[in-house]
Amino acid sequence: MSIIKEFQEFAVKGDAVDMAVGIVIGAAFGKIVTSLVNDIIMPPIGLLLGGVDFRNLKVILKAAKLDAVPPVPAVTLNYGQFINTTIDFLIVAFAIFMVVKGINSLKKKSA
Repeated sequence: MSIIKEFQEFAVKGDAVDMAVGIVIGAAFGKIVTSLVNDIIMPPIGLLLGGVDFRNLKVILKAAKLDAVPPVPAVTLNYGQFINTTIDFLIVAFAIFMVVKGINSLKKKSA
């Protein structure tokens, strides 16, 4: 069997198409959750903590040298962005957990 025929059989299978749709929807969902965290959840939390913008929280390990040729950027630990990304992950993980839990309960009912 040729590579092209094998690929056609693989691509036309329902599992491959379902997986592709899931990946596309998952990527879009990830963008929505990122916006939710960055634009909706973190600003009020930052406001409650004294007007902190979490995206800009960082520890400067080595200062920038702007007078050097070429300019050397600062070396930083961006822990605020890490906090945003961690909250982002927790929301996505919880949503996936709820979907899997729902699917498992449907499987139990049909069995």
